[in-house]
Amino acid sequence: MQPILPSDRVAKAVIPAAGLGTRFLPATKSTPKEMLPVVDKPAIQLVVEEAATAGLRDVLMITGRSKRPLEDHFDSTPELERALQDKGDTERLEAVVASSRLATVHFVRQGEPLGLGHAVLCAADHVGNVPFAVLLGDDLIDARDPLLSEMIALRERIGGSVVALLEVPPEQIHLYGCAAVEPLDAGTDGEAVRIVDLVEKPDRDDAPSNLAIIGRYVLDPAVFDVLADTPPGRGGEIQLTDALRVLATEISPDKGGGVTGIVFRGRRYDTGDKLSYLQAVVRLACERSDLGPTLVPWLREFLATLD
Repeated sequence: MQPILPSDRVAKAVIPAAGLGTRFLPATKSTPKEMLPVVDKPAIQLVVEEAATAGLRDVLMITGRSKRPLEDHFDSTPELERALQDKGDTERLEAVVASSRLATVHFVRQGEPLGLGHAVLCAADHVGNVPFAVLLGDDLIDARDPLLSEMIALRERIGGSVVALLEVPPEQIHLYGCAAVEPLDAGTDGEAVRIVDLVEKPDRDDAPSNLAIIGRYVLDPAVFDVLADTPPGRGGEIQLTDALRVLATEISPDKGGGVTGIVFRGRRYDTGDKLSYLQAVVRLACERSDLGPTLVPWLREFLATLD
C-alpha cells in the first residue's frame, strides 16, 4: 500500500444546517431544529461530537437565517461559566464548556435553500482541494458505532468518495437516494460495496435495491466541480445524489471519481421525524445510568395502563 499523503487525509467536516425545520413547527418557529434537545444535549452537539471523535476538529456549518443560536452554543459563555464556578457546580460547568472545546467551528450562510448539493458547494472555499466529511444533523449515529471512522479509513485506503448505506423496507425507499451496488472486490462481499448507479428518491418499482443513502459522506474534492455543473433535479433543488452519480459513473478514479458504500448495521436515530425523534430520546435516556434505573420501571408501569 502506498503511504497516505497529507492531501489524502480527511481532516474537515461539513454540517449542513440551513433547513427550516417545518416538520417540528411551532417548536422551530424561533428555535433551530438542530437545537432541539436529545435528552440534555442539542442534536447538533451530538453530530459535532461524532466528527471530533473521528478526528475531525475543523467543522464548517452551513447555516441560514435564524440560526444564530448554533453559533452561540459553540461559543464560550464567560458569565454563565463564572456563575457555575462560583457555585461550585463543576458537573454543569464541565457540560457547558464541553461544547466550545469540541472543535473549531466555522459558519457560512447558504443564502438560498437550493438543496443539499448547493449547501455542500457552499463549503468549497473553506474545504479547498482535500477530502472532507459531510454529516447531516437529522441522522444521529450512536457514539458506540464508529461509522464515520470506518468511512474515513476506507477512503484513505482506496480513494474516491464513500457514502453510508442502510437497508430499508422497499416501501420506504422513495424517501431516500438509492444505490445500485456490486461487491467491492470481485468474488467477495461484505459491508463495503462499490456503487455503480444512484437514483434520488425512486418509486418502489424503479429502485435498483433497498439500500438507502443516509446522512454520512466522505467526499473527494472533485465533487465541487461536479456540483457546480449540476442542474436542479428532483424538487427543483441541486441534489448531492446527482453529483455522486456522476462521480460513480463518469469520472475516472485518477480524477477523484469512484464511489463506495459501507452498509451500516448499527444504531441510527432519525431526529428529522417526530416519532423517530421521540424514540431516540426515550431509547438514549433509558440507556443512561443516571436516568435509566428510574425511567425504565416507570415506562413499564405506564405502558401497562394503556390499552
